[in-house]
Amino acid sequence: MDKKNFRINIKIDGKFYPLTINIKDEERYRLAAKRVNEIVRQYREQFGDQDSKDILRMTAFQIALSNTVVDQRNSKSLFVEELKNLNDDISDFLKEKGKK
Repeated sequence: MDKKNFRINIKIDGKFYPLTINIKDEERYRLAAKRVNEIVRQYREQFGDQDSKDILRMTAFQIALSNTVVDQRNSKSLFVEELKNLNDDISDFLKEKGKK
């Protein structure tokens, strides 16, 4: 095993999963597991005796939906930034053209 990698146990819905990760990513993995468990808990409170697989499926769906929202927001931010850059280029061009 690489010195930068090590094994951790992540607990999801009461079950442990051993993972080999890069040491610098440990906090990210633990926060992700915590978030999953929080969502699972919320669904358990809301739906009570629902099957664990259904709870985990809805958890996965909620996380995927959140990621899609973030991806779309990031995509729009890049687009807006490109438009600003293009606008600046056009303004600079017109200023130079006006000086001639």
